Amino acid sequence: MKPNYKNWVPITLVAGTAAAAAVSLACCVIFAALTTGAARVALTAIFAAAFLVFAAFTAWSIAAHRAFSYNGKRKLSAQMIDGVAARVQIPDGGVGLDVGCGSGALTIACAKKNPNAQMVGVDIWGAGYAFSKELCEDNAKAEGVVNVRFERGNAVRLPYADESFDAVTSNYVYHNIKGRNTQRLIKETLRVLKKGGVFAIHDLMLPVQYGDMREFARELKASGYERVELIDTADGLFMSRREARRLMLKNSTLLFGVK
Repeated sequence: MKPNYKNWVPITLVAGTAAAAAVSLACCVIFAALTTGAARVALTAIFAAAFLVFAAFTAWSIAAHRAFSYNGKRKLSAQMIDGVAARVQIPDGGVGLDVGCGSGALTIACAKKNPNAQMVGVDIWGAGYAFSKELCEDNAKAEGVVNVRFERGNAVRLPYADESFDAVTSNYVYHNIKGRNTQRLIKETLRVLKKGGVFAIHDLMLPVQYGDMREFARELKASGYERVELIDTADGLFMSRREARRLMLKNSTLLFGVK
């Protein structure tokens, strides 16, 4: 039995964008052939533009699907997971929390790195996601990892008391939560971290969504955090600048430190 961590860019997305490109091209050809005058020009232009947009997105989704695949050559997702987990140290008998655990990849990687500690993976899962609690448990079993458990919970308000965990982690989660102040989401995750605990939060920290993260890091330090680092993971750590631009991941950043 092998683990199945899924692909962060599912094949259904690739197929959907390719189908939309094909339909747009077909409509462009049809309206160019069957209409005349201003209607022909307008409709042909609209569907030609739609085709170009969907074709470009299809090309991106194919490249991203290949890069993130656990079965391909690049294995970018596995590199990210292992890179984040490598920074997570949990004392013997301690407990770590992975927020938005998805298929359980980071939770399990941290559990493997800290065999004398426990890891908890929390997620809302639900409709619209290819991940589930059952999938996480199956992956842990396939990896032979027993020091891990998975629970349902929301990153917006975690179902845990203050300072419950010796480490907190997250990978590519918060940018998917729309309509929320992202810095507040991070603070909610840090709320459950014990004094002296380690945090490693990796995400697409787009300024439009995250705001000024350097100022946020300074605020954390001013409030008593022992160590706070912002690490650009799109500058040779997990990927090159060129690859990051091609995959639209140039804002990939790891917020790492000690409370």
